[in-house]
Amino acid sequence: MKFGIVVFPGSNCDRDSFHVPTKVCGQEAVYLWHKDADLKGVDCVILPGGFSYGDYLRCGAIAKQSPVMKSVIEHAKSGGYVIGICNGFQVLTESGLLPGVLMRNTSLTFICKYIQVKVNNKTPWTNKYDAGEVITLPIAHNEGNYFCDEVTLRRLESNGQIAFKYHGENPNGALADIAGITNEKGNVLGLMPHPERISELILGGTDGLRVFESIISTKK
Repeated sequence: MKFGIVVFPGSNCDRDSFHVPTKVCGQEAVYLWHKDADLKGVDCVILPGGFSYGDYLRCGAIAKQSPVMKSVIEHAKSGGYVIGICNGFQVLTESGLLPGVLMRNTSLTFICKYIQVKVNNKTPWTNKYDAGEVITLPIAHNEGNYFCDEVTLRRLESNGQIAFKYHGENPNGALADIAGITNEKGNVLGLMPHPERISELILGGTDGLRVFESIISTKK
């Protein structure tokens, strides 16, 4: 599988997001500059964490206007895979590829810690996990408080779109303990925890690795 890692001004997890698919999983990957519209034939786009455009206006609000995002949206609508991690999740909601919004943490503070997360539904991104499995992932965000209206929440629940939920502790006040969701087709995933930061034993564990292994396994 060929991955494309989008680099916005302010991205700071782009190298981590490049390292795991290539050095850990043995796949091909390229960087995609925010001003370029060519996705270079990638199968899976990664919108990495960080502070795209300094998080000015709203997190992800300026990034959605960049030339590369028009191509990412077309890629997703045609069935291509897209994963947005932390700030990338915020970009996905701002761009309309995922419903809802990421608001300020209820603590009004930046949170950086390890957290337990439950694999809530089987998706293309979680097929290497057991349903209901509890894993440990790191979080590092100031706006991770997921919110949507009641109708949207019921739809997410009935369609099996809630991929990950916080388990035991809700660190940011997210509605229904939501840590990550997919679109209706399942080809787009947004999550606040950082699977790329816990994909090697040298970093303390491999609980995040199976997110990448899951999507790689879908490639025929």
